[in-house]
Amino acid sequence: MSGHTCLAVPVPALEDWVRERTAHYDPSFVSTDPGFAHAHLTLLAPWVERPTAADLRRVERLLAGVEAFTVGLAAPAVFPDGLVHAVPVPDEPLRALTAALARAFPAYVPYRGRYGDPTPHVTLDRLGPEVTIASVRESLGDALPARLVVDRVDLQWWGNHACRRMHTWELSRTGVGSVAPA
Repeated sequence: MSGHTCLAVPVPALEDWVRERTAHYDPSFVSTDPGFAHAHLTLLAPWVERPTAADLRRVERLLAGVEAFTVGLAAPAVFPDGLVHAVPVPDEPLRALTAALARAFPAYVPYRGRYGDPTPHVTLDRLGPEVTIASVRESLGDALPARLVVDRVDLQWWGNHACRRMHTWELSRTGVGSVAPA
């Protein structure tokens, strides 16, 4: 099976923009699944290739106590490798979710450990001959800054011609706060 799973938070405010950029670079990653979030904040990837019912229940138990929370998405920034991204502010609740998921699934280290303690972000583009931080900001227009209510986590499959949402866990909506697992 070519591809990987990803536990991710959808970012509706940037969906159209990110979907267009995805199509620009590799149309095989544009999903026909209307529930699939091209624009997302990765919590844990790669994750279990073929999740079992027990894996899904473990995520469900972990998220059961998490209340929906709100973050802002700041203007684009650039990682040292040239990846242009939007930064959630505050990022602590998302870091806490990633840490809790990594503890629950110790065989699956975020980004295979490539980045140490990963920075929560929404991938927007990559610097290149035709892409600058200024061109990304201009193209985004008033899409950023934005407000994001983190109210669900999706299990996504990322693979050529196969991107889809596999499962969704809704977060508690008793009040939109900033509670995340410690």
